[in-house]
Amino acid sequence: MPTHPPTPFVDHTLESAPAASRGLMEAMARRLGYLPAPVGRLAAAPQLLDGFLKLSGLFETTTLDPLAREVVILTVATRNACHVCVAMHTGKLAALDADAELTSALRERRPLADERLEAVRLFTVEVLERAGAVGPEALDTFLAHGYTPRNALEVVLGIGAYTMSTLANRLTDAPLDEQLAPFAWHEHAA
Repeated sequence: MPTHPPTPFVDHTLESAPAASRGLMEAMARRLGYLPAPVGRLAAAPQLLDGFLKLSGLFETTTLDPLAREVVILTVATRNACHVCVAMHTGKLAALDADAELTSALRERRPLADERLEAVRLFTVEVLERAGAVGPEALDTFLAHGYTPRNALEVVLGIGAYTMSTLANRLTDAPLDEQLAPFAWHEHAA
């Protein structure tokens, strides 16, 4: 039976992490009540960890409502098959008291019943598939659901932040924390 070599990425603690990552890790642990394992792995690159936390923090301040932001995030996370990100943001949707069908549809990459949120999902997919070069029809459809040109650019910010996160988590083979076990996701489930 083939075995996979152990990852070269270290599960850093506050004591073992590069000095530039420690403050970021402490802040994350205070905010969540625990230090997520993926953060311990990303801590090896303080600039990446800092960049992701800054970008995701900026995304949280956009004019997109919280559910629309989670639609962007889970669309990127499922597309990039980041089990950690899908679990973490499934938990966030639960904390937002999101409809269970919305969460299931996002995890399974199915159309959303809510037309306005479906417009965000489709626009996110279009931006990803066309590397930003969306046609006027896709943009008009997004705008017709009450979104603005600003929102379209905010979707790009979310895609950027969570593309960074999903790729880094997959590269480091970030493990799923036990706190997220109830929200576990596997690519084959999509």
